[in-house]
Amino acid sequence: MSRYKTLALAALVAIVAAGGVARAEENDPIVAKVGDQEIRQSELDLAISSLDPQLERMPEEQKRAAALSSVIDVKLLAKDAEKEGLQNDEAYKQRIAFLTERELHNAFFKKHVVDAITEDDVKARYEKEIAAIPVQEEVKARHILVKTEEEAKEIIKELDAGKSFVDLAKAKSTDPNKDDGGDLGYFTKGRMVPEFEAAAFALEKGAYTKEPVKTQFGYHVILVEDKRPQAPPTLEQVEPQVRQLVMRDKYLALLASAKESTEVEISDAELKKAYDAANAAREAR
Repeated sequence: MSRYKTLALAALVAIVAAGGVARAEENDPIVAKVGDQEIRQSELDLAISSLDPQLERMPEEQKRAAALSSVIDVKLLAKDAEKEGLQNDEAYKQRIAFLTERELHNAFFKKHVVDAITEDDVKARYEKEIAAIPVQEEVKARHILVKTEEEAKEIIKELDAGKSFVDLAKAKSTDPNKDDGGDLGYFTKGRMVPEFEAAAFALEKGAYTKEPVKTQFGYHVILVEDKRPQAPPTLEQVEPQVRQLVMRDKYLALLASAKESTEVEISDAELKKAYDAANAAREAR
C-alpha cells in the first residue's frame, strides 16, 4: 500500500470520526448560550475534534476554550447572515448540498467499513499478507574490526589456537560494540555493506572467516553464531496497518458495488483520463 493511499485513507477515517459525536440529551449538558441558542457538550466536542492539529498539544481547558470560542463566533455571525438572507444564496445552497452528501458518505463509510470490521477480518488479512512475504534468512554474527590486514590475520591465528572470539573482540576490536564482544545481533541481507554481507552469509553456523574481510571501515574477522528464517512481525505489531488494508478493501468493494448500479459519465476527456488513472492506482494491490 503506497504512502499516498495510506495517508488518504487515514484522512478519511479522521473525517468520519469527527462527524460521529451524538449523545442522549440527558448526558449532553448545556455549556453556553448565544441569545436563545443552546450550545451543548456534544457540539463542543465536535468543535474540539475539528480544531487545527497544531493545537493538539494544548492543555485540555485551553482546547475547550478555543473550541467554544469558535462555536460562539459561528453562531453570532450565522444569525446575522440569516437576517441578510444569505441562506437563500445559490452558492450557499450548493455548498450545503455538497457537505450533506459528504457527511452521508462518511456515515455510510463508518457504518459499513469502520464499524463493520471484525477481529476475524483483521486476522485473515494478516495471514494473507504474511503468506505473501518471501522467507528471508538471517544470521547472528560477531565481528572484530582492526585497521590492518596483518592484525586481522594474527587474530585468525589466535582463534585457530582456541582463543575466545568474545575475549579477542573486547581486547582488540576498534568497533564501538567491542564491549559486547563484537555482537551484531541478527540481520538479513541488505543490512550490511556488500563485502561483509557476502562473507557472513557464506559461513556455516559456528564458523569464522579464515581470511580477513576488507570493507570501507577496515579489516573484519567474522563469526556466525546462528542462522534461521526471519520471523514475521506479529499481528500485534502490525495490527493498525493491517486494519487499514481491511478498511481499504471494504471501501473499494462498496464503491465497486455502487458503480455497478449507477453509471458514471465524465464529459471532459482529459479529466476522465486522469480520473481513470487515479482509480486504477488506488485499486492496485
